[in-house]
Amino acid sequence: MPALLINQATFADPVKQPNILLIVADDLGFSDTEPFGGEIHTPNIKKLAKQGAILSNFYAGPTCSVTRSMLLTGNDNHQAGIGSMSEFLQPEQKGKPGYEGRLNDKVITIAEVLKQNGYATFMTGKWHLGGTPESIPSARGFANSFVLLPGGAAHFDTSPMFPGNYKARYLNNGQEASLPENFYSSDYYTDKMLSYLKNNREKNQPFFAYLAYTAPHWPLQAPDQYLKKYSKAYQDGYDKTREARFKKLIKLGVIPANAKINDPLQGVFKNWNQLDVKQKAEQVKTMQVYAAMIDNLDHNIGRVLNYLQSTKDLDNTMVLFMSDNGAESASPESLGTTEDKSGIADWVNQNFDNSLAHMGKKGSYVTLGPQWAQVASTPLPYFKSFLADGGIHVPAIIRYPKLVKANSIQKNLLHVSDFVPTVLELTQSTRPMTYNDQKLIPMQGQSFTSVFKGKTIPERAIGWEFNNKKSLYKGDWTVRFEDQPYGIGQWELYNRQSDPTLKNNIAAQHPEKLNELVKDWDAYAQRVGIISAPVRYRYGQMNCFYGTCIGPEEIKNLSNP
Repeated sequence: MPALLINQATFADPVKQPNILLIVADDLGFSDTEPFGGEIHTPNIKKLAKQGAILSNFYAGPTCSVTRSMLLTGNDNHQAGIGSMSEFLQPEQKGKPGYEGRLNDKVITIAEVLKQNGYATFMTGKWHLGGTPESIPSARGFANSFVLLPGGAAHFDTSPMFPGNYKARYLNNGQEASLPENFYSSDYYTDKMLSYLKNNREKNQPFFAYLAYTAPHWPLQAPDQYLKKYSKAYQDGYDKTREARFKKLIKLGVIPANAKINDPLQGVFKNWNQLDVKQKAEQVKTMQVYAAMIDNLDHNIGRVLNYLQSTKDLDNTMVLFMSDNGAESASPESLGTTEDKSGIADWVNQNFDNSLAHMGKKGSYVTLGPQWAQVASTPLPYFKSFLADGGIHVPAIIRYPKLVKANSIQKNLLHVSDFVPTVLELTQSTRPMTYNDQKLIPMQGQSFTSVFKGKTIPERAIGWEFNNKKSLYKGDWTVRFEDQPYGIGQWELYNRQSDPTLKNNIAAQHPEKLNELVKDWDAYAQRVGIISAPVRYRYGQMNCFYGTCIGPEEIKNLSNP
């Protein structure tokens, strides 16, 4: 009779399940933090990078809700219900699959999966994935949550981001909630998350914590002590800030040595030396407020990491820090409907105090604008809402000592939809085929644990579409389609190896490669169910700066007096 084989693991202490901490900044530019070349004081994010890995080739979606839908499900946004942002769904899209304007029932969130596997599931911050009873966080797997439902709001109170019915709506565990008197978004979201971690899980219970900050999303506002810290900064303007960041990015090894700054706005808007004294003062103060918000964001991230260190949970926690998209370029003139000739500028002027001394304080309404947004994207072209790299190539850092080598740079191309498959692998959880009697769409993403073991993810075609902008990455190649004036109205082809910041369109030299990738994009569009619609609104289409506006002609014709 053969000897009985005994599984030694049966008698050992059970392996402790890893915790997951997902930290998302809102509209943070590629080069805004210290590990990515920035001058803004971000010691905790820097420490996170020293103890983990910079993901130098990490891609998200072009806007907030688009990214969040992919991040939490592992599916493409068109599959998950956010084929376009809910605020801008067009008649051709409304009611169609993938354009529900909320997370639909054909996908499952990582919180829903992990909750069923015994995890405590927490969320604080911005949701932006639906406000119907079946689509709020408490209905999509989060046992405890304090969230802002829409895409943004003031950071000190409930002042709305847009006029009309776009209210700042908060929920506490699914119930309508009011804000405390001394509210500041990043501080309060952190307070609530720390409270959940301390009080809302059983001893040794693993957790999934989603900390979805609204900083540095507009309106730009920051506490006074942070504003004072930057009161003398940014007097030299755009170019010197951009050049310093670029040199540091090269030195750090985050971008290749053969990279060049790609600034498509050069010569389009007034440069620094063309601004008058008042305009310079406004632009300096704007960037000071933006930097102050990011500094405060870093402080709050440090509070959470320090707590987990004190409880000895940190080294058993996979931490992913990322931005949801590129920096925001919008200004009041480029926001609102096309029927309003001045955007929301009149509403802002009538309801907020944007005097120089009051900028960044409670009751002000400050936006970053296209020139500083392009600096925040250094060295990448454009910014949020674009499928050029400045919109989708985002800063990201991962810390998990059991897998990730400290103080390293991971250069494999990774996508935001890879997060869920990675978590499923690390937690040894299984995503079901059906959920609530609904068949689920297979995930798009792939686990990226292998890249930290010296392997590479096999070549794949990753597509994007947003408001008729199109892009696809495959190996070292990318194709992109954007209408004038941001593109040429035809497919463009770039090689990321020889041209890391995508300055040189080589479609004419490589027609076969162009056709191959365009066919790949067509297959992607068919697979995820893209429905095109005409451009009918300003946001993400227009950019305005001191009297000069650029955008597609049909939008400019509707918008300009």
